[in-house]
Amino acid sequence: MSEALRNALTVTDHSRASAGMRYIYPVVSRRAGGVSIGINLNTNNACNWRCIYCQVPDLTRGAPPPVDLKLLSQELETFLDEVLKGDFLATRVPPDARRLNDIALSGNGEPTSASEFEQVIDVIGEIRQHCDVPQHVKTVLITNGSLLRRVGVQRGVGKLAGLNGEVWFKLDRGSDAGLRKINNSRTTLARTRANLAIAAQRCPTWIQTCVFALAGTGPDASEQEAYVEFLRACLTAGITLQGVLLYGLARPSLQPEAPLLTPLSAAQLDAFAQRIRALGLPVKVTP
Repeated sequence: MSEALRNALTVTDHSRASAGMRYIYPVVSRRAGGVSIGINLNTNNACNWRCIYCQVPDLTRGAPPPVDLKLLSQELETFLDEVLKGDFLATRVPPDARRLNDIALSGNGEPTSASEFEQVIDVIGEIRQHCDVPQHVKTVLITNGSLLRRVGVQRGVGKLAGLNGEVWFKLDRGSDAGLRKINNSRTTLARTRANLAIAAQRCPTWIQTCVFALAGTGPDASEQEAYVEFLRACLTAGITLQGVLLYGLARPSLQPEAPLLTPLSAAQLDAFAQRIRALGLPVKVTP
């Protein structure tokens, strides 16, 4: 094992360089409750959104460079061998997290913005089979959902479902103004709902929501109600959701708004979760 793989992982260290690879990085995930093998396609730190809580350094607007599918395949196979057959879990992971939970497309930008997205899903499927990855290990797409109208993205998400896949679809606020403020996105709730329907039709889909205080104030009652009403409208329209992943700030933002952001208390998160559960949706809370 390389020296880069010897340093112990923590839930607060999601460095993309920790494995010394271009595309692959390991993390101990709070939400996953174990080791997540991350795949970072946005190696140029470019994204089509700019969320104010983002921990990516030198974040820029844009799409990723071309993906070297051969190198990605080699790195994923090498790292899976370290986890499944080597001493990675014993030497780098805290005892209570020594399990491989998932392979996650996340990284330093929107993964579906890669033109090779569908081929990347194919690579993951091939390497999962070649390395005999246990069936219970999930393949997760963490996405802002903005590009689900692309045919290649839709095909990739459909293939993801066959890899014990899940989509974690970002929804941080329940109003157009809130999306602009938190995500610096020009998307609308109507477009978000349409894209969410596309994802949920093709693969089990969770909503993932980051909540925090901005300038000392968390989402007020009207903002929370708008969020709940959006979810209610989705359910009424027949969109099947697995539930909501509600989480707070664990690592500092690297965006200009960072000094204005502070975590909410566990009690505040739980109170919001109860409003969502009243819809009949499961909610997993990670402070």
